[in-house]
Amino acid sequence: MQLTHCLPTKNLSWTPRVHHRRHSPPTSAVRFAPISAAVTVSPPKHQKTHSMPPEKQEVFKSMENWATENVLPLLKPVKDCWQPQTFLPDPALPLEEFNDQVKELRERMAELPDDYFVVLVGDMITEEALPTYQTMINTLDGVKDETGASSSPWAVWTRAWTAEENRHGDLLRNYLYLSGRVNMFMIDRTLQYLIGAGMVTFSSLFH
Repeated sequence: MQLTHCLPTKNLSWTPRVHHRRHSPPTSAVRFAPISAAVTVSPPKHQKTHSMPPEKQEVFKSMENWATENVLPLLKPVKDCWQPQTFLPDPALPLEEFNDQVKELRERMAELPDDYFVVLVGDMITEEALPTYQTMINTLDGVKDETGASSSPWAVWTRAWTAEENRHGDLLRNYLYLSGRVNMFMIDRTLQYLIGAGMVTFSSLFH
């Protein structure tokens, strides 16, 4: 997910860029109705527990050396990755300086229309449902992480991808929290419902 359209790099400023059109500051936080337990979709009655037959699993097993040599090198070293704190007020600063940074962030965010926050909240909830996506990947035969710390290149990739994606949700969550423009309690409740409901994948729908 690209965030540079509203969050510049640290070399420029930690504060977000905003649209040039000015909007009146909101009179209240954006409200979002939570996903309730009553509207969660029930899983299909007949779910497939294996995604492929043994002979196809062997294909992925035979490709592990190739994946180690050609796929894993694509992972960016953690030390070279941006982190959420790169774009947020620095809590290590003296209290007055930190408060000034939060105040500046809120002043800039006050100019954004509610539509922006609907999109940002949707993005954040999608990113924060990461446990569901990793769980889903680990149901796939041939590439699943059998132990939770498997040395299989497929498992290594899944864990590294999950760790990389986790930064996106952390940044969006903290950014929205500091903005004061959204109802974080309702967002948290919606997210809990979402993760608890799980996700039905195409591989579980067919026999």
